[in-house]
Amino acid sequence: MAWVPGGKDCGACGTATCEQFLLHVRAGEKSYKDCPYYETEEGVRREAPTYSGTDVLGNEYDFVLRPLPGEPSARKFIVPFRADLVERWGIAAGDLVTGRPAGPGCPLYHALRVLSANPITGVLECHTLGPLAARKEKSHDVQAYNVHAFEGIAEVIHHGPVIGKRQRFLPGYCMINLSHTAVVNMVLKKRAGIHVRLEDIRIL
Repeated sequence: MAWVPGGKDCGACGTATCEQFLLHVRAGEKSYKDCPYYETEEGVRREAPTYSGTDVLGNEYDFVLRPLPGEPSARKFIVPFRADLVERWGIAAGDLVTGRPAGPGCPLYHALRVLSANPITGVLECHTLGPLAARKEKSHDVQAYNVHAFEGIAEVIHHGPVIGKRQRFLPGYCMINLSHTAVVNMVLKKRAGIHVRLEDIRIL
C-alpha cells in the first residue's frame, strides 16, 4: 500500500493540505521526500515522528495515542461550551470546527474535521487537522470546548492501558508535546494494535 501523509496539513511541503501534496506527487511535481514526516528505512515507508516517553515538562507518559488504521489522527470527541450551537449552526459531518480545548486546559486553538455531530448532546466526533486548515476554508468557531473522549491505537511506551485506571498519555502529533491524563474505559486487542477509548481528559 502506498505511503500517505498523516493529515497534519502543516504546509511545510509547500502545499496547503496533505491531499493537495499527494496530487502534486502523482503529477510528478513533488516528491514524498518534500514532506517532513516522510522517511525511508530499509525500504519501509513510515511517518517520522518518534516519542521519547517524556513530555515537555518532564512527565513520563504511558503510551502515545495513534490514529486508527487509514485515519489522519486519533478520533477526538468534543462538546462546545455552548452545546446548543451544534444544532443552531447545523454543524454536520465534513464541516470544519475551530476552538480551544479550554476544558482540559490546552492553550492552543485547534482545527477539527467533523466526522459526526449529535444535535441533542452537542457531542462532535472529529479528527484534528493542522493549523493551516482554518485559513483555507470557512469554519464554525465555537471558541472553547471540553474534550469528552479520545479513541485510537495505543503505542505502549512505559505501560499499556488498563481499564478503569487514570493514565498519562500523549496524543500523536501534539504540537506542544504535553501529556494528558484520562480514564481508560475501553481496551480492545485488534490486528492494528491496542484500540482504546479514553474519557475524562485532563492536563495535569
